[in-house]
Amino acid sequence: MKATDNYKKHTHRNPIQRLLLWNFFRNLVNLIRRREVESILDVGCGEGFTLNRLREHKIGKRLEGLEYSQDAIALGKKTYPDIKITQGSIYKLPYKDNSFDLVLCTEVLEHLEEPEIALKELVRVSKKYLVISVPNEPFFMFAQIVRGKNWSRLGNDIEHINHWTMFGFLKFVKRNSKVKILAKRFPFAWTMLFLEKT
Repeated sequence: MKATDNYKKHTHRNPIQRLLLWNFFRNLVNLIRRREVESILDVGCGEGFTLNRLREHKIGKRLEGLEYSQDAIALGKKTYPDIKITQGSIYKLPYKDNSFDLVLCTEVLEHLEEPEIALKELVRVSKKYLVISVPNEPFFMFAQIVRGKNWSRLGNDIEHINHWTMFGFLKFVKRNSKVKILAKRFPFAWTMLFLEKT
């Protein structure tokens, strides 16, 4: 079983990286904790780190993850054996319309060739709320350099296809989905949006 980049990111001992992740999760939990959500789907959940964090904060009663990578699923079953992670594609989610109170998609859209199709699918399976996040450029690339990663590419992650500024991502979401933006957070170095399905 191969350790994925996401697994390495969440288990790394670099103090700067740990601080950035702590701040990311603090913002995420604060966005969700006051909402009434029982069912949560995390699309592109990796090994289940985000779902576990929500569980620790007693957010939601039915928590599920969907992940494309078999390596990530295998690691997730070993790391968090009681979290349900299903294999599938973000472009064709294996759920009916309005299946979950809250749909999460954090750190995924920047990897996709067709993020518009993915966003429509996320909205489709959400009953009410969504939280989506992407790297906030160029701050994310700067953060990569500070933590000693991707120096030869000036901080640009080789797997990132899309690069959004905070304003660019807001425009992308408004143009491609039927949602209302309820809250915006900018934990360094991400853009995080709390959305309501309209």
